[in-house]
Amino acid sequence: MTRLRAWIGTVVLAALLAGCGGSRPMTPRAALEQRKAELQRSLADDPDQLAQQVELARILFKLNDGVGAEAAVQRALAAGGHEDALRPLFARAAAMQGDGDRAFRILDAGPIAPEMIGEAAWLAGNVHLDNGDLGAAREAFDRAVIERPRDSDLWVDVARFRNANADALGARDAIDYAIELDKANSAALAWKANLIRTQRGLTASLIWYDKALAADPDNAGALIDRAATLGDLGRYRDMLASLRRAAELVPGNAQIYYLQAVLAARADNYRLARSLLQRTRGRLDGEPGFMLLSAIVELELGGEAVAATWADRLLDAQPQNLTARRILALAEWAGGDADGAAGALEPIVARGDADSWSLLLAARVAAELGRQGESQDYLARAASLSRGEAEPFAAGGFGLEAGADAEPLNPARVIPAMAFDIARGNAGRALARAARLRDANRGVAEAHLLHGDAALAAGEYDQAVQSFRAARDLDASERTTLRLANALFRAGDVAGSGAAVLALRDSQPSSIAADRLAGHLAMDIERWDDAIAHFERVRRRIGNRDVVVLRELSKAWAAKGDRARATAMIALAYRLQPLNGEIMRLYADLLVQGGDEQGAADLREKMEQVGR
Repeated sequence: MTRLRAWIGTVVLAALLAGCGGSRPMTPRAALEQRKAELQRSLADDPDQLAQQVELARILFKLNDGVGAEAAVQRALAAGGHEDALRPLFARAAAMQGDGDRAFRILDAGPIAPEMIGEAAWLAGNVHLDNGDLGAAREAFDRAVIERPRDSDLWVDVARFRNANADALGARDAIDYAIELDKANSAALAWKANLIRTQRGLTASLIWYDKALAADPDNAGALIDRAATLGDLGRYRDMLASLRRAAELVPGNAQIYYLQAVLAARADNYRLARSLLQRTRGRLDGEPGFMLLSAIVELELGGEAVAATWADRLLDAQPQNLTARRILALAEWAGGDADGAAGALEPIVARGDADSWSLLLAARVAAELGRQGESQDYLARAASLSRGEAEPFAAGGFGLEAGADAEPLNPARVIPAMAFDIARGNAGRALARAARLRDANRGVAEAHLLHGDAALAAGEYDQAVQSFRAARDLDASERTTLRLANALFRAGDVAGSGAAVLALRDSQPSSIAADRLAGHLAMDIERWDDAIAHFERVRRRIGNRDVVVLRELSKAWAAKGDRARATAMIALAYRLQPLNGEIMRLYADLLVQGGDEQGAADLREKMEQVGR
C-alpha cells in the first residue's frame, strides 16, 4: 500500500508539473483508473504476472470494485501466489461485496502469512463492526494496530469503530493520528469533518469537508456528507450542487436520493419527495431519518395508513421518539381511528412537559370519543401556554434495580436502577451510580449526560453544569447544549444560560429549539428585531401551530408599533386556542387600537363567560 501511495503521489506531481494551458491536475481516482487500465493491458498479454495481479486487486479495492478485486486475486492464485498470503485479500473482496460470513470462512480456511496478519485482523475488525459485534471488533482492531501501527487508512477505521462505540474522545484521537500519518488522506479528513460537526457544529465542519475534497475531489462520501450539512444550514443551492456531483460519481446511491427527497419535502414538493424515496429500493428502510421522512411525506399526500405504518416502524426502533408519536397520532386521527390516536398520544400527554400541540390534539380526540372531562383537562393544560418540568428518568416500564449492583458499568442495568432510585426519592444513590459509569467512560458524551441528568434530579446544579460542560466538549449537539443551558439557569447563571443557547444557534442554525429559546431571551431584553427573526425562523419551519410563537411575534410587532402584523399573529393564535384568556386579552387590546371596539367588546364578554 505504501508503494502504491508513492506511485500515486508521483503521478499526481507529474500531472501538476506537466499541466499546460491551465489543464486540471489528475485526481487520485483518475490516477488509479489510469494505472488500472495500464495493468489490465499488460495482464491481457501475460496474466501470470503475480505482482501486477496483486497490485490490480489493491487498486480495485480503492475503487470499491469488490467483484473485480476478487477476480484479480483468483488470477494471482492461478499465477502461483501463496494462499496464506492472498487469503486476506480474497476475504476482503468477499466483505466488499457484502458477504461478511464468506469473508470469515475464507480467513478460517487456512493459515495466514505473518506479513498479512495485520491486514486479516483489520478486515475482521471491519466485518465485526458492520455486524454490530463491538467486543470482537475491538480485539481485531487492537491486533491490527499492533501489526500496522502507521497505516493511516487503518486508523480511519479505528476512528469509525470508536465512534460507533460512543467514544468521541478516542475517535478524535484516532482520526488526528490518521491525518498526522497522511495529511492528504481524504477519507481521514472527511471523518474529521464528521467528528467536528458533532463536536463543534455545522459551520465548523465545512472547512474539513473542503479539505477532504481538495485532497480528492472524487470523494463521493465527503460530497454527500457535505451536502447534508449544507442542507441543515439552509444552503439548499449549494447542497444540490454537491449532490449532483456525487450522483455523477456514484449513480443510484440511495443516500443521494434520500437527501434529494429531504430537499423536495422542504420545498413542499411531496410528490417528488415520494418518488425519490421510492428510488432507494428499500436500501434505507431501516434508517430512522428515512422512516420519519417517509411518514411525513405520506401524511402530507393523504396516505394516512402508510404514514402510520412508517411511524409505527420508527417507534419500534425508537420508542421515545415523540415526533414519531405525534405523526402516528395525527395519521390515526385523520384516518378515522380516534382510539389509535389516543393511544399514540398517551405517553406524550402523560408527561408534565407535554407540548400544547399534542394536548390540543388529545383534547379533540378525547371529545370525539365522548370523554368530555378529559378533553377539558387537556384544553386547560394547553391554555396555560407553559410546559411543566420533564422528569430526568421515567420509572415506568424499566423494572426494578435488580442486577445493577452486580454490573455497575452496564447502562442497561444501571439506568433502570437509577429510575427506581429516583422514584423512591433516593436521588443521591442514583447520582452515585451515574458517577461510576461516567468515571469509567470519560470519552463518552452519554456518560456525562447521564451523570448531569442525575445531578439535576438530586438538585446538585453545579455538578450538573460540570457534567454537561464535559459532555458538550465531546458533543455540542442540541440535546447536550440545551441541558447545559437549563443547568446553568437553575444554578443562577442566567447570562451563561443565554450564552449557551446563542452558541447553539450559531453552531446549529437548523435548531428549532435554539431559535425558540433565543427568541425568548431577546424578548426579555426587548430586542424586538432579534426576537422576530428567531421566532419567524421557527414559524417557517413548523407553520402556524405553536401558540406561544405566534403570541411572542404579536408582542414583538406591537412593541415595534406595527399593529397590523401584531394583529395578524394574534388572530392566528386565537384560531388555535379560542378559549385562552391571555390570547383573547391581547387580541382585544389590538382590536381597540385598530378601532374595532365591538370586536374587542365581544372578546371581553367571551372571557367573562368562560371564566378566564
